[in-house]
Amino acid sequence: MEKANGNLVKEINVNNVREAMKQMETATKSQLAVLTKLSVVTINSLIKELLDLGEIFEDETVPSNGGRPALTYRYNYDFSLALVIYMNEKQGKDVVLATVINLQEKIIVREEHNIPLFDRSRFYEMIDVIVSQYPRIKVIGIGIPGQSVNGEITVSSHEKLQGVRMIEEIQGQFGLPVILENDVNAAISGYCARRESVENQCILGVYFPETSPPGMGIYMDRKVVKGKDGMAGEIKFLPIDVDWNSSLKTEAFIEIVCTIIQTLNAVLAPDQIVIYQSMIDEDTWARSWKAYKSKHYMASYAEIILLESFHEDFEAGMRWLTLKELEPSFSVFK
Repeated sequence: MEKANGNLVKEINVNNVREAMKQMETATKSQLAVLTKLSVVTINSLIKELLDLGEIFEDETVPSNGGRPALTYRYNYDFSLALVIYMNEKQGKDVVLATVINLQEKIIVREEHNIPLFDRSRFYEMIDVIVSQYPRIKVIGIGIPGQSVNGEITVSSHEKLQGVRMIEEIQGQFGLPVILENDVNAAISGYCARRESVENQCILGVYFPETSPPGMGIYMDRKVVKGKDGMAGEIKFLPIDVDWNSSLKTEAFIEIVCTIIQTLNAVLAPDQIVIYQSMIDEDTWARSWKAYKSKHYMASYAEIILLESFHEDFEAGMRWLTLKELEPSFSVFK
């Protein structure tokens, strides 16, 4: 038991030094001791361990208050890489974007692949090539237009994805941890991750694709709220009389959006609702929403934000969520 506790303490300590180095980029042993509140003796031991791993390396010497110059250490953000894959539609065609990023979210390589109707063999072959080229990849994140239950994709606008046990298959083939995330959940995560002001707020992201049903993501307390089996946000099942697979006229689209927002205000009382769409401009929306509110009283009114940046937020969210998987389990450093 004592040995186990000692190993846990060491893991926490090395993670604290690791996180301090990530934030500082360069630091001396004395600076790390102050930041982590660890003794210089402990810091010496942990620095040696991180040097041996290649996670940090020696940098330059700097003046040290009249004493001997102090050696600084620099964090190696390329020590671990992440492969982030997004499935998207571009000009009516299915495309797969594959990006390799480092721990600083710097893009190492970005590729676009035309893989129609989710060709399994081509998809896994693409992963195999990238993982072979970048052996420091430690995690794979995949964003999909769908949702998995117990490892199986059960809901998706892409029929070829339904029934696929993607996490199991990729982990089994490549021996790397895999995260699978719904595209709207990833998009609202990306939106919130770049805005400190929304940290303690409830933010909803509602996406209206041009040719398929809408979806919603719920972000609260710095995480996505997924509900039972990850099915929170499946707003296409709301009792609204609409054929989501057919094109809607502007007036009908506005009425449906207003009805959905009224429902969300009543049930969740969010601070913000981000509407991803390309059907109407902000002026038209502002007039329409004002007119709707004048006829429908609500106890709570969210701030409504119209955006066309769904794909950008989707990518940013997948990068953020995937890198979170590489964060240490035990750390108290802030």
